[in-house]
Amino acid sequence: MAKVSKTVEEWRAQLTPAQFDVTRYKVTEKAFSGEYWDSKVAGVYSCVCCDNQVFAAEVQYDAGTGWASFSEPVEAGAIVMREDHSLFMERTEIMCADCEAHLGHVFADGPKPGGQRFSLNSAALRFKPAVDAHVI
Repeated sequence: MAKVSKTVEEWRAQLTPAQFDVTRYKVTEKAFSGEYWDSKVAGVYSCVCCDNQVFAAEVQYDAGTGWASFSEPVEAGAIVMREDHSLFMERTEIMCADCEAHLGHVFADGPKPGGQRFSLNSAALRFKPAVDAHVI
């Protein structure tokens, strides 16, 4: 997909205040407050800004952190990762590859075989249930 670029005013008009703060200003939701942190329905999560598919519910798991956690993206090119040294921490930021929306962070304490935990803000995501949506 082609890169998506909009002005701050365009993003603000398209998104709710919470979505705007998370995706454009890298705000983190409070733990256990997001819509999808404990979802167990089959489907796919897309970037709320541009609809790029980023994570599948089939690899979502309960990491006990209060944020939606996944073991891998839907495909390698769906996201980009960048070093994040904010808040006096060293982390790796996850962004949408198509519009550079902030989605969350990735940590090295996830399940095997990959060992990564992709921790996402629900406000950055749009969920589309599978046609035959069922609890996973």
